[in-house]
Amino acid sequence: MSGSRSAKWQRRLMQPPRAVIDIGSNTVRMVIYEGTARAPEVVWNEKVAARLGRDLSETGRIPDEAADEALAALARYALIIGDLGIEDVQTVATAAARDAKNGAQFLEQVAALGLEPRLLTGEEEAMASAMGALGAFPGARGVVADLGGGSLELVSVADNACHEAASLQLGTLRLPALRSDGADAFEAAVHEQLAAVGWADKHPGPMYMIGGTWRALAAYAMRYFDFPLTDPHGFTLLPDDARRLARELIAADPDELREISGISPMRAHYLPDAAALLRPLLDRIEPDELVFSSWGIREGLLYSRLEPAQMKADPLLAGVTAYAAPRDSSITEATLLAAWTVDLSEGDGKLNERLRLAAAQLSGALHRVEPNLRESHAAEWALGKRWIDLDARGRAMICAALFGSLGRTELPDKLRVLASDADLHEGVTWGLGFRLARRLGGGSRVSLTTSALRRKKKSLILRLDESRAALANYPATQDFDNLAQWLGLKAKIKIGSFDFSGVGEDQEDD
Repeated sequence: MSGSRSAKWQRRLMQPPRAVIDIGSNTVRMVIYEGTARAPEVVWNEKVAARLGRDLSETGRIPDEAADEALAALARYALIIGDLGIEDVQTVATAAARDAKNGAQFLEQVAALGLEPRLLTGEEEAMASAMGALGAFPGARGVVADLGGGSLELVSVADNACHEAASLQLGTLRLPALRSDGADAFEAAVHEQLAAVGWADKHPGPMYMIGGTWRALAAYAMRYFDFPLTDPHGFTLLPDDARRLARELIAADPDELREISGISPMRAHYLPDAAALLRPLLDRIEPDELVFSSWGIREGLLYSRLEPAQMKADPLLAGVTAYAAPRDSSITEATLLAAWTVDLSEGDGKLNERLRLAAAQLSGALHRVEPNLRESHAAEWALGKRWIDLDARGRAMICAALFGSLGRTELPDKLRVLASDADLHEGVTWGLGFRLARRLGGGSRVSLTTSALRRKKKSLILRLDESRAALANYPATQDFDNLAQWLGLKAKIKIGSFDFSGVGEDQEDD
């Protein structure tokens, strides 16, 4: 193999590919993951809407035609997994197989395909979903609400652990029957089930929303409020805004909802029912806010297998490294670059340290991209790619940094919806610093360890070892001047013999 190893080969070195097959009440889905264990990246996501649980309220059975459709999909998944040589496979079944009279028979047919289905109890299903939320939102404290086809799982989470859990028969396939007796009867029936979950009453913290129908609600909300991002993961809603949307969605026409990007025909059909469920949920739990998650049961199954040290790893930095390293931008180089630009950060540099480090590594990868593609990639990587544990403000700051690394100080208007002017200014500053580091000496280790950037009250000072004096010429000087001007400082270059360790550093006159 040549020195330029393929990206696929490098990604597989991080973690062998693994697959999760989720046999749910609505859909039967296979997801294949690659990349780092802490922030696995989806490389294959396929589902069929078999709706195994659609008749549970009436017949208590999985319909034969639904079983046949699911088994056909599962046979396909088994072949694909075998052809790709994936050995790490988890196959789980949830409410439909658990509650149906013929559920055991159906799982025997699944096993005959060479898969090894594990039937999750209601509590196991709830815990797996909650682990997905804990993996996606480190430090999560509140209630996880996973809405599936057959059930609604509620779990209390805190301190990276699941506590109380409940599985309620309030899945989207069961809601139409409950609503058929009118709004008052429906809310009474929902409150009756919620009343049995006493620990959830007025639970402090957010409510983490898991499941495709909740994400469809987020897509509706993002359009309603003209939110500039497209990925619902990490999107937040205040309770009052959620109530307002619920009132509208309850009476919405599913055919019109289908026209909204991010809402499939199936989810459009379920949205009014889910909106009706949301109102008593909000009344009972009284969350601080709603946080929508793309991670759920499947990612929770992966996250729960990690060692404690792996769980504690920063998922943003793990994901960025998995993405950027195959593009010849290592975390080691990014760390050196982030350290070189630390004086450009507000305060002591610790507040946004992880964002600056992520931006530094992505900027390295960005400059391996063809020049005429860099600006579009900067926006796509920062704003569109699904990063874990990165909020809208962080996305905007990273985007500003990537634009700055291209020498751009004019930013897309939508960034000002996501972050303050001060945050965006700092992001651009990081980027201009990254640009200067590359211009100075290609961002090489030797150029960064024989130079230093110091921000004073009135001046921006670039120190260079006398052996590197030739670097202090155009166009490096132009980028340095641009950075100083952006900060409103006077540019000064000092060449000599310095202690670049920072120990015993002399104080320059400002």
